[in-house]
Amino acid sequence: MDTAEELVAAVRNADAAGEPVLLLGGGSNLLVADAGFPGTVVRIATEGLVVRRAGSDVLLQVAAGAPWDALVDRAVAEGWSGLEALSGIPGSVGATPIQNVGAYGAEVAQLLAGLTVLDRRTGRVATMAPTEAGFGYRTSVLKRTPDRWVVLDVTFRLRVDPASAPIRYAELAARLDVPVGARAPAGDVRAAVLALRRGKGMVLDASDHDTWSAGSFFTNPVLPADRATALPDAAPRFAQPDGTVKTSAAWLITQAGFDRGFAVRPGAPASLSTKHALALTNRGGAGAEDLLELARVVRDRVAERFGIVLEPEPVLVGCTLG
Repeated sequence: MDTAEELVAAVRNADAAGEPVLLLGGGSNLLVADAGFPGTVVRIATEGLVVRRAGSDVLLQVAAGAPWDALVDRAVAEGWSGLEALSGIPGSVGATPIQNVGAYGAEVAQLLAGLTVLDRRTGRVATMAPTEAGFGYRTSVLKRTPDRWVVLDVTFRLRVDPASAPIRYAELAARLDVPVGARAPAGDVRAAVLALRRGKGMVLDASDHDTWSAGSFFTNPVLPADRATALPDAAPRFAQPDGTVKTSAAWLITQAGFDRGFAVRPGAPASLSTKHALALTNRGGAGAEDLLELARVVRDRVAERFGIVLEPEPVLVGCTLG
């Protein structure tokens, strides 16, 4: 659908007919069953950007179907600060608040000023404030109730400033040769993030099978503080504001004995990336079940070794890890 009006009409019509609906943006965070989807697939291809000044800030109202990284690139070029650490992430703008997309110390929830949504329960178009979105680590009320909301556009509040937001992620700070908490030219931050992501196979490249993935397949576990004390001493620990502790899924996978490039059997069409243990990749000809088989092997061994059940980050459509 090329306009918000067409998108709303298509979803309303399918709902009225009792037809299952799959909303598809860029499709970069979906794993769809080999049997396909038994219903109507609505491709969100809306584009448009409205820019409004708000004092020393700028408000960007962006259509849901707009490509995410093109928005980040535009923001950096215009001197709008805040999105630069989220460079190189595939997919569409409308998908980012659903997952509360984050990387290198930044999250969409930190920058969101509001949403326009279709409430499929009432059939009405409404605004949703950030406080109503129920944001958490890689989640939101939009994700937790996937059959209710359709994101039509997203409004971000950014600072008009050529300098980046404070660098919160140690790996990125080291790459930029600045202390954690410092700021740097936003263009330099974008370039550094893209370089880091390329080194992990996380920037799309049709010739590189390590990028044939949905990105990180498992979310980093967030544990109650008492459970985190049972982790090995060497396990990464990141204290959260609510008293929980986040650890690294990639570290758990590696320490459970999985090398980069691991496959369930020689020649299997799905394997862990050769660049990053957290990405499950299609080496050519893999179906959903090939990826799910690999994911189950990884999940089950991590659970056996550490007592932690890894949760998938991509949306599974018509299939399950079981």
